[in-house]
Amino acid sequence: MENTRNYISRCLSALLSEHGITDAVVSPGSRNAPLLVALSRNENIAMHVVVDERSAGFIALGMALTQGRPVALVCTSGTALLNYAPAVAEAYYRRVPLIVISADRPKEWIDQDDSQTIVQPEALSNYVKRSYNLPVDCSKADRWFANRSINDAILTAVSGRQAPVHINIQLGEPLGALSDFSGEVFRSIQLIDPAATLSTARSRELGRTIASPRKVMIVAGFLRPDKTLNRALNRLAALPNIVVLTETISNLHGNAFVDCIDSALSSLAPYTIEEMRPDVVITLGGALVSRHIKQFLRNNPPQEHWHVGISRTTIDCFMSLTTRIEMSPEIFFPLLASAMQPHTASCDYARQWSVVKNRALSLRQAFTARAPWSDFKAFGTLIPMIPRGWNVHYSNGTSIRYAQIFGEHSYHRCECNRGVSGIDGCTSTAIGASIAYKSGVTLLITGDMSAQYDIGALACSHISPRFKMIVISNGGGGIFRFIHSTRSLDILEECFCVNNTMLPFRELAAGYGFEYMEAENEQDLRDVFPRFRDIADRPAMLVIKTPAEESAVVLNSFFERT
Repeated sequence: MENTRNYISRCLSALLSEHGITDAVVSPGSRNAPLLVALSRNENIAMHVVVDERSAGFIALGMALTQGRPVALVCTSGTALLNYAPAVAEAYYRRVPLIVISADRPKEWIDQDDSQTIVQPEALSNYVKRSYNLPVDCSKADRWFANRSINDAILTAVSGRQAPVHINIQLGEPLGALSDFSGEVFRSIQLIDPAATLSTARSRELGRTIASPRKVMIVAGFLRPDKTLNRALNRLAALPNIVVLTETISNLHGNAFVDCIDSALSSLAPYTIEEMRPDVVITLGGALVSRHIKQFLRNNPPQEHWHVGISRTTIDCFMSLTTRIEMSPEIFFPLLASAMQPHTASCDYARQWSVVKNRALSLRQAFTARAPWSDFKAFGTLIPMIPRGWNVHYSNGTSIRYAQIFGEHSYHRCECNRGVSGIDGCTSTAIGASIAYKSGVTLLITGDMSAQYDIGALACSHISPRFKMIVISNGGGGIFRFIHSTRSLDILEECFCVNNTMLPFRELAAGYGFEYMEAENEQDLRDVFPRFRDIADRPAMLVIKTPAEESAVVLNSFFERT
């Protein structure tokens, strides 16, 4: 089969698959024609064509998250590359490896008023682990440099703290020339990366440091599902002096875990705060959603704070960091759990938090039962009905915050773009995840403003019939009616909630081939959800209509009830 004459494009395509990369999300263009030809000739790589580069970036992010391996992103020259920036930034802070590949003009044509030319090298440097700029394929030395650089880029993305890398490739004319290059072999460089570990003595020393009666709080932010880590944290949570607090998107599950952080902390009476203060806090995972836990620990600092994870910098979110443990949590916590000795002094810290959790759940249940129709009532009705085997993605804004309130998520997987916490790309990320999650349903729960921001994602031709989307239609920007900084402003509706912009969801669903349903009250939602759940031959959209101002009042009432 004929392939592109461009050596670097052929080399790149071959090395991607040699390093185990099976998917490339590509966008059409002329300058990247050699790259698209080379990828199309590689039977080991599935190409997913997405016209909008901003959506393409988030689709690749969702695929890489779900598959647990890098995905390639390929665009043409010019501003196409800059449209990747939001998704690449999210991937950087989520520690997700993407191989970003941009086609470029030869360097002599940059800043010469030629079409689609901007300065592309280092364009994403603040949000990638390393940038590479490959020259026009001219000499033997250029080819050796390209081969070495491509190998290095892929190895860099997946080693240590995983993150995106950017490969910028200068491509000269002729772009569409083909020839036969059958049997060609490219040098692949492998990496042996020994896992960091702790000696038995050091593990026991750390175990003694947090032994009873010291009160220990483990707080987990966003994480990928990991059974070994889950087992280790359950062992630690069984100790009388250790409590494990998990966020909705930590993908950790255990009966002893406090998995409703916001409900639990907002239920604490002021006079109980001091006795609930931990002596030692151990954090793992990414940025926390809960402002309640951040406020609690900043106002009531522990004696020690350990952060566990492979980080690019010192992370001191609670302003009390004492120890940085540069190890994967999946390695550290099993070692720590095995090193813990039977407690020699009594402590009922775990029992105290269990009482708080159970009380918070009872209060939340009672509040939900008497709440009027609102966002709160909708989420309280919806979340228990979601099948356990689904992957659930939440958009940023109020959706993920309601998920935090109701906790108790035992889904197959739960995600939200909390690396940067933007509303851009939430739909595209979930679509990418649904492409990769072939054994079940991927559900996106989003607000109407987040849905509007990324509505172009619905035009993706690769949307799976396993993709489902729930839109909370509450007049746009519900979070701004809730947070203190905006809720009292006289320009709230005009400038923040943008309540005058209502998407025609029914028509959009029809245009993009989605099954469409609506719910306007609790009984509607209970009636329609089984039909929404069971649709299997096409993607489905359920719009839940809730009152704007009432929803904000109810949410504020919940947090102010103590």
